[in-house]
Amino acid sequence: MNFEHTEDRRMLADTLNRFISERYGIEARNRIAYGEEGHSPALYAKFAELGAIGALFPETSGGFGGQGFDISVVFECLGRGLVAEPMLGALAVGQALVHAGSPAQQAWLDDIIAGNCIAALAHDEPGSHYELENVAATARRDGDGWVIDGAKGVVGFGEQAGLLLVSARTSGQPGDAAGISLFLVPGDAAGLAKRGYPRFEGGRAAELTFDGVRVGADGLLGREGAGFEVLERISGYAVLALCAEALGAMDVAKDQTLEYLRIRKQFGVPIGSFQALQHRMADLLLEVEQARSAVINAAAAIDEDDRVARERVLSAAKYSAGYVGTLVAEESIQLHGGIGMTWELPLAHYAKRLVMIDHQFGDEDHHLARFIELGQQQDGQGSHP
Repeated sequence: MNFEHTEDRRMLADTLNRFISERYGIEARNRIAYGEEGHSPALYAKFAELGAIGALFPETSGGFGGQGFDISVVFECLGRGLVAEPMLGALAVGQALVHAGSPAQQAWLDDIIAGNCIAALAHDEPGSHYELENVAATARRDGDGWVIDGAKGVVGFGEQAGLLLVSARTSGQPGDAAGISLFLVPGDAAGLAKRGYPRFEGGRAAELTFDGVRVGADGLLGREGAGFEVLERISGYAVLALCAEALGAMDVAKDQTLEYLRIRKQFGVPIGSFQALQHRMADLLLEVEQARSAVINAAAAIDEDDRVARERVLSAAKYSAGYVGTLVAEESIQLHGGIGMTWELPLAHYAKRLVMIDHQFGDEDHHLARFIELGQQQDGQGSHP
């Protein structure tokens, strides 16, 4: 396998890294991420202008990328700069439009790619425990449209979103994969209540309540009751993006820790000369490279037609990102000592983001169990002629 990025991807990475270093330094980032908006509309538009959003989608849908390595390149750059912009929602909702949207619905992609519309996936619910099929919100037919009722939690940038992709059950019971439908809901729809709040690591999220929210027949994305397959596909793209983002953050945390071990002196010598710390750092570097390999595998597998094989690789990558990311956060702070926890040191913010990435779209325990279950399915398929 050739691990070299194409020239276009290298140029995109160079452009994004340079822009982030110039305009999204840690002090500016913290003002933005912990501010009232949780992101910068002006800088989000600039990211769109630079092609960061367009790279997430294929040319046939108005983008210029859309492959796994395009997505990983963009989000690795975002992770290196701790960028707190609504890119993950753009990816998830945009890919849903690519995979299941009608021509009229796909017109939303133009505004998403241009950075004119913030999109958000409203799927998680209280008590869903990362299981995609645990959907209790309901949608019932009303004339030629639909009425949605229910609650969604931890919706990234949900209060600012102009377009929401909402999962709701049109048949069956929570826990059934069949009977889940997806709906495109305007962010200002009547009957939609939003309660926004700041996230621990920066950015914002919201709790959404749907009380008789009406959408037209054109609000249904894809086929009625067949939303689970689309949810699984777009969750796969989100998992890849989060793993790549974690890798970018790990690299920075690792580099900052190595630099600290070189310059911090104790007993007149750099602490990096102590063998015990060298061993800990060597173990950490090996774990980061394992995570890098997992991201490469996930990027290569994202468009795999074999559903079980694809999802197994993605769960393996998310488990690795969760485990290694938390390890990097803990070890980096311990190797820095007390200074590692201070607000002024960038490392503290990288550590928070690494820990929280583990809890998005399934933590390491969830994906380890899923990896085992998918492996059993794979073995079962292979045992039949």
